[in-house]
Amino acid sequence: MNRSETDLSAFAAHFELGPMPEGPRVVAIGGGKGLAMALRAARLYGGSITAIVSVADDGRSTGRLRRASDDDLLAPGDLRKALAALADENSIWPTVLEHRFTSGELDGHALGNIFLLGLAEALGNWSAALAEATRIMGAAGQVLPATIGPVVLKADVGGESVEGQVAIQSATALGAAISGVHLVPEDASAAPAALQAIMEADHVLLGPGSLYTSVLAAAVVPEIRAAIALTSGRVIQIANLVTEPEETAGLDGSAHLVAVLDHDIRVDTFLYDRLGPLAVNESYVFEHGVMPIGLDLSGPTSGLHDPKCLASALSELLA
Repeated sequence: MNRSETDLSAFAAHFELGPMPEGPRVVAIGGGKGLAMALRAARLYGGSITAIVSVADDGRSTGRLRRASDDDLLAPGDLRKALAALADENSIWPTVLEHRFTSGELDGHALGNIFLLGLAEALGNWSAALAEATRIMGAAGQVLPATIGPVVLKADVGGESVEGQVAIQSATALGAAISGVHLVPEDASAAPAALQAIMEADHVLLGPGSLYTSVLAAAVVPEIRAAIALTSGRVIQIANLVTEPEETAGLDGSAHLVAVLDHDIRVDTFLYDRLGPLAVNESYVFEHGVMPIGLDLSGPTSGLHDPKCLASALSELLA
């Protein structure tokens, strides 16, 4: 079946909702440390948890593995971080996955990246590799790539087209602003299980995390955007606590929301830290058809969400 954003009815008819778990179904979309934080919060209140992860990263260990691969490779770095966030907290896996080698040919590589690449090669595909990694680690939810094939992130930065996550961040570090992102290929297919999870979700979480290179890098996949538009669950954008110099310098909280809406991605609720430094114009948010909700989200470390506070805030939204 050829799913298209121009035929949302046919898209919705393709899915049959499964039985309800005990507790809310939570889907978190994004990448990097922001997605990991959302997952740590989700496991405190969710009945089932699905991470839908950007695979457009091309930096550090991930970038080196992608460049060295004979085949086009799904970026493993953000998948690794999501698995570490969901792995059994009493096991060695969160530490093992994040271990980085410091010498020899493996210098700088994350062990988790190599582990996932090895699993994918041994089992023949990434779906099987991630399912096996989830089983081995006793993970609290499933981790799925946003696309079933490799993609490259492309952005308009200061009026110029820039390709590649690292190149985009380098360009913005020079003061140019991002005005839009998309993937190459633009019609990249989403993982079917990811679409099913979104359609069944009670909560779809967008962010926190790098607005353009993590959150939007996953959400702009056409089929994912369509599933977000159709889900009966609540779509919640979790605002960052501070701006990022590489991507969002000069943007207030309201502008973070508008950036997502400008990519035709549905948002029902904009959840932000009511005492944080990132200002939010609630009237402006209302004008865009989104409910602004300010609650206590931050922990003792400046600039970081507290998983318990975030879980408490999200639980309140279930009502």
